[in-house]
Amino acid sequence: MKTPMVASRPSWFIRNRMTLLTLSVVVAYAAFIEWFWGWGSILAQWGKVGVFPIIFALVLLTGTYFLRTWRIYDYFPKETAGHFAALFRVTQIHNLLNIMMPFRTGETSFPVLMRSEFGIPIARGTSALFVMRLLDLHALLVAAGVGLALASPHRALAWVLWAAFLVLPVIGFALRRPLIRFAAGVLPKKVQGLVHEIERGLPVDAGAFARAWMTTLVNWLVKVAVLVWALSLMNVSPLSASFGGALGGELSSVLPVHAPGGVGTYPAGITAGAIAFGASGKKAALDNLAQASINTHLLIIVSSLIGTALGLLVSRKRN
Repeated sequence: MKTPMVASRPSWFIRNRMTLLTLSVVVAYAAFIEWFWGWGSILAQWGKVGVFPIIFALVLLTGTYFLRTWRIYDYFPKETAGHFAALFRVTQIHNLLNIMMPFRTGETSFPVLMRSEFGIPIARGTSALFVMRLLDLHALLVAAGVGLALASPHRALAWVLWAAFLVLPVIGFALRRPLIRFAAGVLPKKVQGLVHEIERGLPVDAGAFARAWMTTLVNWLVKVAVLVWALSLMNVSPLSASFGGALGGELSSVLPVHAPGGVGTYPAGITAGAIAFGASGKKAALDNLAQASINTHLLIIVSSLIGTALGLLVSRKRN
C-alpha cells in the first residue's frame, strides 16, 4: 500500500509537467550556449554596446507593455475602468507566461485572468484575444512588407500593394456584417464557430476599432525599431538584415510552434530573417549573428521580467 506522499507524486508531476518541461529546456539551452560559445563571449557583445543603449532599449520595450495594456483597457472600458494598475499586472503575467510556456499555451492565461480579475466571460476574453492577435500578426506583416517593398524592383507596384494590405483590417471591419453572413453561408459548420468567435471579439464600434488598430501599429513599430537598433549595435549588417532579423524573431513568437521561453526558436527566427534580408553567409558573420540573436532574445526576456515586476509592484501599491 502506498503512503499518501508516494501516492501524490504522479499527480504533482502531472500538475507541474509544463513548468518542468520549460525549466528543462531552458537549462539545456543555457548549457548548450556555454558549451558552444561560452556565456562570457555572448555577454561580451553587451560590453561593446555599452550600458546606456541597453537601458534605453529596455525602457522603450517596457513602454510597449503599457501601450498594450491601454489597448486592452480601451477594449473593455466598462469592466476595467479605474483599474489600469490591476490590468497592467494581468497583462504582464500573461505576457511572461506566453513567453515561457511552449506552443502558445500561455495564451490560455489571458481569458482566465480577465475572468478572475474583472468578471469578463471566458468566451468574450478568448474572442477578443483572438482578434487582437490577428491585428498583431497584420502589423508584423505590414512591417515585413516595408522591407519587401524597399527591395522590390517594381517599387511603385509594391507600395500600392503594401498600402492595400495596410488598410485591409479597416475594410474588413467596415464590411464585417456582410462578410460574416457570407462566411456563415459558405463555410463548413466546423469553421462557422470560429467566424462567430471573431464576431464576438470585434470592438464595439468604429472608434474603438480605430484606436485598437492604431495602438497595435504603433506598438509593433516601436518594438521592431528597438530590435533593429539593438541588432545593428551588435554589428548585424546591412541594416536590412537587422530589420529582417527583428521581424523573424517576432514572427516566430506569434506562430504556434514556439519553444518554452522561446529558446532556440526566437534566435532561429532572427537568424533566418536576417539571412533572408541580406546578412552575410560567411562564417564570422554567421557566428556574430548567432550571438547577437541570443542577446536580443535575452533583451526580450529581461524586459518581460521588468514589466512583470513593475506590474506586481504597481498593483500592490494600488491595493
